[in-house]
Amino acid sequence: MTNLIVPDAVINHLLNLNTSLSATRPEGGLINAAAIVERFLDTKLQVHPDLVKYIREQNDEGLIDRILTSVPTGCLVASLSHLPGLTPSRDGIRFLGDPSLEVIAGRMGTCRPAGKVEDYIAYFHDRYSRLSGMIRGRCSPIPIEALKRNSRYRSEEFAVTGMVIETRSTNNGHRLIEIEDPTGSLNILFNKDRDDFDEAEKIVPDEVIGVRGTLSPEGTLMFSDQLFRPDIPFTYSPYLSDRQGYAALISDIHVGSDTFLEEAWGRFADWLSASDISYLLVAGDLVDGIGIYPGQEKELTIPNIYGQYEALGHMLAEIPSRIKIVLAPGNHDVVRGAEPQPVIPEKFTRSFPSNCILVENPAMVNLQGVRVLMYHGRSFDDLIGVIPGASYEKAHDVIPEMLKRRHLAPCYGKRTPIAADTKDRLIIDPIPEVVHCGHVHITGITRYRGVLAVNAGTWQAQTAFQKQMNIQPTPAQCVVLDLTTLKPEIYDFLEGTPEPKISL
Repeated sequence: MTNLIVPDAVINHLLNLNTSLSATRPEGGLINAAAIVERFLDTKLQVHPDLVKYIREQNDEGLIDRILTSVPTGCLVASLSHLPGLTPSRDGIRFLGDPSLEVIAGRMGTCRPAGKVEDYIAYFHDRYSRLSGMIRGRCSPIPIEALKRNSRYRSEEFAVTGMVIETRSTNNGHRLIEIEDPTGSLNILFNKDRDDFDEAEKIVPDEVIGVRGTLSPEGTLMFSDQLFRPDIPFTYSPYLSDRQGYAALISDIHVGSDTFLEEAWGRFADWLSASDISYLLVAGDLVDGIGIYPGQEKELTIPNIYGQYEALGHMLAEIPSRIKIVLAPGNHDVVRGAEPQPVIPEKFTRSFPSNCILVENPAMVNLQGVRVLMYHGRSFDDLIGVIPGASYEKAHDVIPEMLKRRHLAPCYGKRTPIAADTKDRLIIDPIPEVVHCGHVHITGITRYRGVLAVNAGTWQAQTAFQKQMNIQPTPAQCVVLDLTTLKPEIYDFLEGTPEPKISL
């Protein structure tokens, strides 16, 4: 295994050589994104970036002509909807039990105790094999070991998949990545002047990627022409419920904290009683916990963990029993910190009403056919630190980065502890209609390739720590989801009667 030590002088020499050789590549090489855009502009059409990526993946120049003939007169932007003969994929309703709510993944008892250190070998093998399998059909990769055994790969284009070991930038602003598969490791250079470089800058340790490109004459370095991630397929289409139903998505209640907004919660409970809400989903940090950070005891109104959950139980009992309440843990709850986290133990939930359904973190629930992936969001702390442009203020924009990687916590060994196991339960599979997170206390909504990404706010006012970090929470907000349209609205209960603030 190499250590990503490639001198910049060597990189510059190989890069210059690769640039001179690129002009003599045989016909049938990878279609350039700029050339695709130019073809559409020649016909007075703009083109959606996702369509450009799809054409490059297919590497079929004739596809552009077929798309152009299918674009209706008067259209300004060509998109995936204009692909001829493409039928969006859609899963049908899938129920095993309750026809309105089913826990697909993360039900009570699924989470096994943390295993041995040796289990991490099986864990990362499972991660690599499953995620690389999502890429394999799009780039036909070869084993890295084959590059050393077969010299023909030094004169023709090929593809590999691997798990990222290390990343760094060169002195000239290029990106150098080291990956490994079960057969070996390889250094890959992403040229700052090539397509996909903006995505290459966002490559993080331990994610699984695919790369198509060429090898240097010495066989020491691969030049990337195209980056692949497991990602959400271009053809994905979310399922919509065929009967009316509404779900309320919240997170981070923090019962027991001296900044818990009790009056706002009371307005929320009263509103729920008069609403058409059928489901309430809470994505972790149900209580403030005990001993979570130094000096926390000074900020608690309920200094006993049993008392915190008992108070929460009384609050939930005020919500109409017709509403099914799904409760997942977070890093403040009385379960292990390592993910996946088990359900809250029964001895803490005896005061909870019977309409409460306890799930693990993460968990996927099926609401009338609509899959909602609930994840508290501890990995936001890691991804915001390694992805350029990511921030706590717009943490909802990090959820698409999880979807691209099809993993909730791709970086191992940072602030998100992951329990030793033989299977990676943080992989996003199957694809949900909705990803529901919390943790950062700031409400935000976005969409990525048909998947709705929701980061719920909090029911806690700004804490002393947040003041030090200059983090402005958005407390006492609830995201209401129409299951027949997947259109969300944000309701604010901080003051007075709530009205929807945002609709997408």
